Amino acid sequence: MPIAIQLTDLGGDDLVRMYTYPAGPAEPYIRVNFISSIDGAVTVDGRSGGLGTPADRRVFGVLRDLADVIVVGAGTARAENYGAAHTDSHLRTRLHHHGFGGAPDGAPPRIAVVTATAALDPGSKLFTDHGARPMVITTTSADAANKQALIDAGAEIVEAGETSVTAKGLKDALAERDLRRVLCEGGPSLFGDLIAAGEVDELCLTVSPMLVAGTERRIAVSPNAMPTPMHCRHLICDADGTILSRWVRSHTR
Repeated sequence: MPIAIQLTDLGGDDLVRMYTYPAGPAEPYIRVNFISSIDGAVTVDGRSGGLGTPADRRVFGVLRDLADVIVVGAGTARAENYGAAHTDSHLRTRLHHHGFGGAPDGAPPRIAVVTATAALDPGSKLFTDHGARPMVITTTSADAANKQALIDAGAEIVEAGETSVTAKGLKDALAERDLRRVLCEGGPSLFGDLIAAGEVDELCLTVSPMLVAGTERRIAVSPNAMPTPMHCRHLICDADGTILSRWVRSHTR
């Protein structure tokens, strides 16, 4: 039975304990975080911010504090105007001392953008915001001029496939850099690719208390279905109706 609890009963350390990654993962452990409306919309007018609630923002911050790297698809990075991650440096230092990730100097997690073409704006916030050096995970076939422009803007370029970024290539690139506590923040196509490859270890899903309708997509899309049994670890409810759930793959590697 999953644990159901009221958010008002939880302090900051309680949330950290409830969302801590498995101890010392031997390979990148991929946690996906999404928010959706009651009727399944993942954005309002193209952005997820319209669905946000105080409870979601609180847990969003904890998930970033716990991660080594934040992985996001290029479309989501553009739509949400991604910049560097700004996390709690004191908490990340404390997490490191207790063996739960973080960083010895409290440094924030890196942002890693997945894009087959490397067609990102080197003048965007992702490359101008102060923080950890961003990674661009791309392909060998991506335009060389695009890659060079991003290198000049301060990015680390990682090739993880010939014409598309594969799940294996992504995981190998993260493992080589000892980035094992992975937080994927979407979008739906990247999430779908990871499901299809059998590489989603965990989903943290917030259900926002609103109906949206329209033509918004679901949280994961892919050409083929890949049913993946999941176990509900906990449900957290807030007074405004927000439900925060944590789902872990039933058969772990």
